[in-house]
Amino acid sequence: MQYPRIIISALRGGAGKTLVSLGIAAAWHQQGRCVSPFKKGPDYIDAEWLTLAAGKTCHNLDTFLMSREVLINSFVSNASEISLIEGNRGLYDGTDMEGSTSTAELAKLLSAPVMMCIDCTKSTRTMAAAVLGCIHFDPNVRIKGVILNRVARPRHENILQKSIEYHCGIPVVGAVPKLHKESFPERHMGLVPTAEHRWTQDSVIAASQIAEQYLDLDAIAQIAHDAPDFPCKYTNISHLRGFNGESSGLKIGIVRDSAFQFYYPENIELLASQGAEVVFLNALNDRSIPRVDAIYIGGGFPETHAERLAENADFRNELKALAEKGLPIYAECGGLMYLGEQLILDGTSYPMAGVLPVVFGFSKRPQGHGYTVVTVERENPYFKVGAEIRGHEFHYSKVLEWRGNDADMAFSMNRGTGFYNNRDGICYKNVFATYTHIHALGTPSWAEAIVRNAAAYHNRTY
Repeated sequence: MQYPRIIISALRGGAGKTLVSLGIAAAWHQQGRCVSPFKKGPDYIDAEWLTLAAGKTCHNLDTFLMSREVLINSFVSNASEISLIEGNRGLYDGTDMEGSTSTAELAKLLSAPVMMCIDCTKSTRTMAAAVLGCIHFDPNVRIKGVILNRVARPRHENILQKSIEYHCGIPVVGAVPKLHKESFPERHMGLVPTAEHRWTQDSVIAASQIAEQYLDLDAIAQIAHDAPDFPCKYTNISHLRGFNGESSGLKIGIVRDSAFQFYYPENIELLASQGAEVVFLNALNDRSIPRVDAIYIGGGFPETHAERLAENADFRNELKALAEKGLPIYAECGGLMYLGEQLILDGTSYPMAGVLPVVFGFSKRPQGHGYTVVTVERENPYFKVGAEIRGHEFHYSKVLEWRGNDADMAFSMNRGTGFYNNRDGICYKNVFATYTHIHALGTPSWAEAIVRNAAAYHNRTY
């Protein structure tokens, strides 16, 4: 089966591939193409922007968090007329010497052509050497074109294009000049979430206009269409599993607002596929919590909404009361922070839900950043003892006061920072809170456990 596809990569992070990817996706979408966006690696914010640009949900492809077969099945299940995959960091950057988690390995796994977006600031012919090095570093990576970014003037562009096309033998399909207007505000090494940015649509339109003006969109589409066919064995294989239990009538509350918006779509899809009804909650505006059988609180930036979260005492107090009653609650990163007693920001204390005996502060540098590997060492409602789980963490928050102990945490950290004393996964009644984000395709037992706990709570309570 043919799945037209292309990967946008670069020599390093910050080279402009996100702007280029958004622009291409938005421009193709406006042309009437059905564009399936994907993001390589553990990323929520770029995926949100790509969803907005393409008008279609962006899915993550991560060779660390999920098996190769599951990744391919996810891709073919979500691919459409044309697929655009934004890489992360540099093309060959990964977690090991072999680059097993790199964008290059993903490109080989999907047999996808690669478009290199290169930052040409204060460089000319050297860029040809850099691209040629990438081509020869691994001949099995199919680099098929180059987009120039941050070009100074026409003479600069001319030298770059002639040098690259002559020495590398691949076309330059666009040249974006240095842009003086910033349409995409950034925070913490990435874009601000779409839910916090009031001008999201204007930003996407601006990216589309840049792509239409400076890129050869037809040439890029042709490269995507020239991608080789996929083996038939990978066609139309579902990557979601159902729950073999009584889930009819169960309601899973998901807190999704501008403070908490970091959710992989597959996590929500997997919960819904098992028969549970997904109910979205808003910790900023909702004054009460409707009848639900479990709650999932994802990551986000509660620190930027600390005052509003603190002001909504009705929601906080009811959440705590439900936790004490035994409601299953699963929280990741920002959700973990919300379940604590306080957030301390610039000397000001903001009360949170008070479910867990912890006070959080913030640092100017990341306190945990990258992939995690944990071993489950303590009995808990969600994961089997002895299981090894892969995830990722990224947070600037830090523990200022923790009145629990190591026995309260189910995870020991084999890789990553975790919550405290090289551990993570705080357990309290049916509450589980962790800095580690998981992807449901890599850990499908997670969704089964939430539904199972929701069913037990429902049967006991109603």
